[in-house]
Amino acid sequence: MACKATWTFSKGQEYMWWNNVETKPYGGYPQFWDARLLEMLDQAHQEAGREAIWDPSQRDGGQRPYGAYEGMTIFEAARHSEQREEVALGYEPSDEQWRSPNIYEDTATGSRDQRDLLNLMPTALPEHETWFFYLQRLCNHCTYPACLAACPRQAIYKRPEDGIVLIDQERCRGYRKCVMQCPYKKPMFRDTTRVTEKCIACYPRIEGKDPLSDGEPMETRCMAACVGKIRLQGLVQVNEDGSWVEDRNNPLYYLIKVEKVALPLYPQFGTEPNGYYIPPRWAPRSYLRQMFGPGVDEAIEKYTAPSRELLAVLQLFRASQKIAFRYEIIEGEKVFESTINGKKWAMYNDTVVGYSKNGKEIARVSVEEPIYIRPSKHYNAI
Repeated sequence: MACKATWTFSKGQEYMWWNNVETKPYGGYPQFWDARLLEMLDQAHQEAGREAIWDPSQRDGGQRPYGAYEGMTIFEAARHSEQREEVALGYEPSDEQWRSPNIYEDTATGSRDQRDLLNLMPTALPEHETWFFYLQRLCNHCTYPACLAACPRQAIYKRPEDGIVLIDQERCRGYRKCVMQCPYKKPMFRDTTRVTEKCIACYPRIEGKDPLSDGEPMETRCMAACVGKIRLQGLVQVNEDGSWVEDRNNPLYYLIKVEKVALPLYPQFGTEPNGYYIPPRWAPRSYLRQMFGPGVDEAIEKYTAPSRELLAVLQLFRASQKIAFRYEIIEGEKVFESTINGKKWAMYNDTVVGYSKNGKEIARVSVEEPIYIRPSKHYNAI
């Protein structure tokens, strides 16, 4: 709960979970947000006589790492729906859909009720017939934010220095167009102030203004509160055409552009979200491809049997509250051998070192976690 309620504790913000954790496939906040929009997008394709498919033959190492999407995005689909006057396809959730941030929490597939209608896909090992997984969500600060395009007041803007999307509270009049047309439903209307609010990506911390940051860019509060060490925040440089500047030793660039184990959420929406996920290994691949795109199989294969460098870089997750801009690896000895998917695999006790924007060491983590033996006289001590 720490990551969910870090900031939104004031009157009128009771339902504003800027950071929420959903149990897939049934959970969602607002309820069934993605199923509803996917249904609308499918309907628009049917009316236009088109298919929402990916062409993997057009993949490249730059803007199309997994292939070209030949279907319609939410921007194009709006013209083939009842929302022809809108910038993007969308809907405004009802009050009832906002009321349950933990709807169907820890609910796995296989239940004998109407929810099974959502799970008609066969599974086979290593996929599980009964499954669920947690999906942590916050504002994606998209490259092409639908909320920004939809605002009639031009109250939403994207900072050029770091890509953070913000709402100007002085200009906002609470028309809720951003709520309607953000596909991820992250702008939220506040009844007490009559304006819309959203995640601000803790930009004072990004700017190094937090007292704990020593002037260095620092990760967001929700990430700092994550005890599971499942998150890694980073900043990359961007070219004039929007592509990422090649930076092989930036942890974020390495995971997303080199190894391609971290994937965007619903890339078919067309907003180019800047939140990335390593997909779970046990869920049906067809479900995961719909959610994360065609790079799922390659990502899972690499994550299941990670390369020596990938395994080391993964140790940087939540290793420091400061953002790592560069890493280096100090090689260690071989500590384990096995066979994974018919291939030999070895683990080395390498040490990964993370460096801040100013080149200071902020993290040093070994692959093999050290073991600490409690002295016998303190066995039952807390």
